[in-house]
Amino acid sequence: MHPVEVFELIVGMLLAVLVLQYVAPRLGLPPAVALLAGGGALAFVPGLPTIDLDPNLVLVIFLPPLLMDGAWFTALAPFRRHLSGIASLAIGAVLFTAAVVAIVTKLVVPELPWAACVALGAIVSPPDAVSARAVLQRVKLPRRLGTLLEGESLLNDATGLVLFRFAVAAVITGSFSLGEAIGSFAFLVGGGIVVGGAIGTLWVLLLRRLADEQLVVAASVLVCWMSYIAGEMLHVSGVISTVTAGLVCGWYQHVVLTASVRVRSLSFWQVMIFLLEAAVFILIGLSLRGVIDRVGGIGTVVQDMAWSVAAIIAAVILARFAWIFGSDAVLGLLNRAGRRPAEPLGPRAASVMSWAGMRGVVTLAVALTLPETMPGRDLMLVSAFAVILVTVLVQGTTLGLVIRLAGLQEDERSKPPLDLYAAEASMHAAQFEAVQRMAHASDGSLLHPRLLDSYRRRATISVEFSGSDEDRDRDIAAHYGVILAAVAAGRAELVRMHRAHQIDDETLHDLERDLDLEELVALAAKG
Repeated sequence: MHPVEVFELIVGMLLAVLVLQYVAPRLGLPPAVALLAGGGALAFVPGLPTIDLDPNLVLVIFLPPLLMDGAWFTALAPFRRHLSGIASLAIGAVLFTAAVVAIVTKLVVPELPWAACVALGAIVSPPDAVSARAVLQRVKLPRRLGTLLEGESLLNDATGLVLFRFAVAAVITGSFSLGEAIGSFAFLVGGGIVVGGAIGTLWVLLLRRLADEQLVVAASVLVCWMSYIAGEMLHVSGVISTVTAGLVCGWYQHVVLTASVRVRSLSFWQVMIFLLEAAVFILIGLSLRGVIDRVGGIGTVVQDMAWSVAAIIAAVILARFAWIFGSDAVLGLLNRAGRRPAEPLGPRAASVMSWAGMRGVVTLAVALTLPETMPGRDLMLVSAFAVILVTVLVQGTTLGLVIRLAGLQEDERSKPPLDLYAAEASMHAAQFEAVQRMAHASDGSLLHPRLLDSYRRRATISVEFSGSDEDRDRDIAAHYGVILAAVAAGRAELVRMHRAHQIDDETLHDLERDLDLEELVALAAKG
């Protein structure tokens, strides 16, 4: 394709993203489902060129920022608290699923060598961070389940990628060493933690010295690719390196970023992540045609591979159920024996966890890196794509329903000691104390009476309130509803004065920024 045509295709794809994202909620579909289905439909539009993805380029473009986004906003304390459960899913569940898929594949396609069966298991075993984020951000889960799923999606790619590399090497060389595989995995993970921690630390030190806000925003965006590429160049896990850097940056961003930089960088980052996530699902859908053409057409898929692919899909889904319910049963036995490593999830929560196993871009990209000489390569490509389609279209569409049917309740023990209103009251008390110290001159005269009165009112309003939680929420919503109405009236008057040439553009922008900040504060408080 001519470079201009490539650019036109990208613009067209982004326009399709906007349309599908707009249509999805009106059809009652998760946006990921609409984007994947829309991309699959667009792939067969006459005249549209076949999309051939470079798997390594796809991984390096999309995976680092999406991993960084998840790690940046990960709550570190719950992450550490549930690390054993996360490791069980990110390592144990991946290895178990890969083993089950390998066994099933060997049963349905006996001529495939065991190493090739394991390679297929490694491709389809890790749930995808992008798919999980796209679905989970639109459903409400108890804190523990959300932490487990988010942590799993951040770390499991490393397990799948290492297993895949060793399986492919075993096919090519005809040899495999379990000890070497375990040692390599430990080196990749440990090295990734070191590299990511170092880059995250450098980011913190750099931002303390940068005064230009644009440089700060740019450095904050580039750190995800720096950590991933550095990890891969040093032959450690780029995934673990990126996640570690994201955890470090997310922990320190509250003290190294100014309010202005935080607002600007967050706005830019959210738009970039939205476009990348949407583009991932569109590209997966668009690549459907290329995968089908590569294996000989839809007729070949249906006639020669349908039953094998169906068995592999069933193995992927059921293996996750078996691992999660089995692990939960073991926890229950340990608790009854007096050892309490963690509380069991229970059947309802375990069902939700088991159903939340969507696959995505990593599965497809890894499948596309299979050597041309790999035995069963066509079956692997079709199986990888089928697993993505079924898990995103079926599980992604019905996950919200499964959560509602499960009727999960938040565990009171997982709640923090202070709720939102108690924390806000403590913050207002600290602000009032600071203003009170500075509100008087050295002779005792009052310098800032209005400020003192304003902050005193903020500090005492929570204490004075005596109604129920429902009354408080209703009063707060009404209070900030009035503020939002006042902001809207002020904005309308500001625009009227500008259109009537009573104020210049500079005045318009200055006062508009003040109204925007006031509106953001009111919306956050009302919500």
